[in-house]
Amino acid sequence: MALERSNEELEELYLLERCFPEAEKLKREKRLLSQWKHYIQCDGSPDPSISQEINTFISLWKEETNETFEAVIAKSKLVLNLIERLKLILLETPPYDLQDKNIAQYQGSILELQELLHLKFNIATEILLRQASTLADLDSGNMEKVIQDENVTLYVWANLKKNPRYRSVRFSETQIGFEIPRILATSDIALRLLHTHYDHVTPLRPVPAASQENPSTVTPFVKGEVKSVEAAISKNLQEECKQQENESHSVHEEETKVMEEQDDTERQTEEPEATKCDLEMKLLSETVSAAQMLLLENACEKPYSFEDPEVDLYQFTTLGGVYHLDILELPPQCKPVKGWMIVEILKEGLQKYVYPPETSEDFEMENAFPPIEVMLKVHENVIFFEDPMVARWDAEGKHWKTDGISNVSYQPEDRLITFSLETFGPVTLIQDAHVNMPYQSWELRPLDVNKVLLTVTTVFTEIQIQIKENLCKLASIKLSNKRHSSALEEKWMSPVSFIIALKEAGLNIFPTGHSHFYVVTNYKLPLVEMKAYRQMALLSSAFAFSWSRWNTECDPKNVVFKVREHLTKEEPSQNPNWNFLMFSGDRAQSLKINESSEAFSKALKEETEFHSTLYHMVKDFASKEAMEKVRLSSCQFIDSVCHLLLSTRLLSYS
Repeated sequence: MALERSNEELEELYLLERCFPEAEKLKREKRLLSQWKHYIQCDGSPDPSISQEINTFISLWKEETNETFEAVIAKSKLVLNLIERLKLILLETPPYDLQDKNIAQYQGSILELQELLHLKFNIATEILLRQASTLADLDSGNMEKVIQDENVTLYVWANLKKNPRYRSVRFSETQIGFEIPRILATSDIALRLLHTHYDHVTPLRPVPAASQENPSTVTPFVKGEVKSVEAAISKNLQEECKQQENESHSVHEEETKVMEEQDDTERQTEEPEATKCDLEMKLLSETVSAAQMLLLENACEKPYSFEDPEVDLYQFTTLGGVYHLDILELPPQCKPVKGWMIVEILKEGLQKYVYPPETSEDFEMENAFPPIEVMLKVHENVIFFEDPMVARWDAEGKHWKTDGISNVSYQPEDRLITFSLETFGPVTLIQDAHVNMPYQSWELRPLDVNKVLLTVTTVFTEIQIQIKENLCKLASIKLSNKRHSSALEEKWMSPVSFIIALKEAGLNIFPTGHSHFYVVTNYKLPLVEMKAYRQMALLSSAFAFSWSRWNTECDPKNVVFKVREHLTKEEPSQNPNWNFLMFSGDRAQSLKINESSEAFSKALKEETEFHSTLYHMVKDFASKEAMEKVRLSSCQFIDSVCHLLLSTRLLSYS
């Protein structure tokens, strides 16, 4: 009897979980529709997923010359959009749908666009510096220029007067600038600070690949069945066509009999079509499950042994973009001759001034090339929970390093960071990627139909995320129990775009497969975690879920959390009546203990029984209204909630 009930419960859950392949099907259709809309729009911008179009765009832009900095900034908006779209394709497409050649194509296009954009900024800087003498400041005699945009800020200073006493360079009455040594103050040089609010220097992360070691055992069977059904449909259609040809040559004898035969043929065709649809949904369901499992897989070992002073980018993350610091040789200046402007254009283009020089034998003083003091402004939309660390780019080793940097000081009120740098080049600010892990608590609470609020509390912050249909937004942030405003608030985004935006803002609550090497975790079996998140998402329209301290006490084969029915839009009471559930992936039970019990116990709560699913477990104490609300939840909403739960891994990182 118990086995029969278990099978019935699992069968009902299977039907409910069809929402996940349905949501994936809708996402695929949306991607195709997006491509079609772009095609009929004919706005001149390329489709980044089509190699011919993106290659043509790159070739044509390379041919454009003499673009001003403002013109390059205007074009950069399109380029950054193309890069973002390519990155989203790689992240949003399930690994099992991505071919290696497509990954190589998209990543190759991203790198080409990044390199070309930076080259264009260099050429535009050279054009600007050729006019330095005509743009010179009347007081100092030197040229200073600041160009600001939402994605890029340029600070450039040209040393025209070569005054040895002019050692302090500040831009537009700000604290941003440099303290330069005497040798630079008397040289034909220009200083450039190009702050890109994005990071095109850090190498691209490898795209998660579908595991080849444990392929699904049902998938080959399902694929074979789909093919055989397609063959059967084709055969039936051919027979139907032949039958219709024979009928056209006959004198329409026994009309009633012919109609019956046609009906039979239609039914025979419909049945294989329905079977094909079921098998395709089963195949898609397996693909989705495999992609969800990839989000929960822990790496067995670190991919690389990092040595000081190299920055481990699995442990740290770059924030606030990249500051490209350059000492440049001042190019020949424009000269007015009889109403014309004549300028010598160097074939080799913009040249960097080597500091310190490779050989310093001609200089008597030992300290002729001291480190240069740099003052930078931290990006206003980025949150640092600890003082930021400074790293410089090692072009030879292709990684970030922390050596060659000294005297670092940070003023959090003014968001200014000061440090001394031995050699110029790209620098960035880094923060521990796991500063907000493990979490102290969490709660998932319904707000309305297909709308929930996820609250994650960490040592430093409380982050509230709203999920509505297939979109997410940052509802609020609290720092030191005080509300903190963010540029991300009230911006609805897709789950993948939202996660990227939160990470870039310094609000990283999304563990990776390597995070367990750097954070003390509460390990749970990935399959148990996945089943719990899927079923929590199914129930999230009518039930609230929350953290329980007993989750750390039970074994990795089980998860423990609190659940209660929540149908009103009002804030929950101070002491809500929670049910404590334990779930193993294939068995759910209500526990006798509560949060204030002295010890953990698996004892079953009185007047309750075991169930095979969370859905049927809560059904025992839920109202009809709550269960009806669950059944009416949209598939896209359930999929979005599940994706956020899988990405935050609340049950193993709390």
